[in-house]
Amino acid sequence: MRDRVLPLFVWIFGLLVVWEAVSWWLLNVAKTPLAQSKLPYVHEVAATLWKYSGTLLKEGGATFGNAGVGFLIGAVAGVVLAVLMSLSKTIEQLAFPYAVASQMIPILGLAPIIYGIVRDEQVSRIIISGYITFFPVALNMLRGLRSVDLPAVELMHSYAAKPWAVYWKLRFPAALPGLFSGLKIAAPLAVTGAILVELMGAQHGIGVIMLRNLYYGPSHTYMFWSTVLVGALLGMASYWLMSLVERLVAPWQPEFRPKGGSR
Repeated sequence: MRDRVLPLFVWIFGLLVVWEAVSWWLLNVAKTPLAQSKLPYVHEVAATLWKYSGTLLKEGGATFGNAGVGFLIGAVAGVVLAVLMSLSKTIEQLAFPYAVASQMIPILGLAPIIYGIVRDEQVSRIIISGYITFFPVALNMLRGLRSVDLPAVELMHSYAAKPWAVYWKLRFPAALPGLFSGLKIAAPLAVTGAILVELMGAQHGIGVIMLRNLYYGPSHTYMFWSTVLVGALLGMASYWLMSLVERLVAPWQPEFRPKGGSR
């Protein structure tokens, strides 16, 4: 554990030092116009984060909560669609092209349309987050369901196993790695989708604070960068949460096994 954490902290510390040095150079040597807007001092952003931590936590919680609800709805929809497509080629041929076509719509264009129709910031965030989530989950889940070896399926059939038993005892466990791959892809995207809806004119959320401080310009540079950092941390937290759940649900995967042949 220490061998992995220590290099990470060294890299982060080195990056922050370089960031601070470049920020000082832009401001005091290069005399770049609006230098702090382009690359602010790290210590100033950290001070702003601390000063307004209560507000940022509250608004970030609103964003994360709505993104989480949409993520769960989209994940369930993706799993159900994947199971149905794995059961029937007809359903796959009917549904999959439309699922692919739905992802061709730019989120930047879809978000204001949804917000304009629903006129509810919370529901809009949930819809967009679910929309972003369902496709990668459905695609990776379907691949996982079909990754089972044919001899294993035939063995289950030879024991007169019913279709639900084949899925529960064979296909679903085999699909877990694929499912969590889709979930880890979709989780940060769901947060991004929720923030995007907030930029359309919501009342609460980290995107609202971000837009307000961007509007005020250089005088609110550090607060704007703080909201950007909080948004990034929310996306990272969602990814880490899915990784933790994966480790708990599917600990038998090769990457989670102890190294050196120990059991």
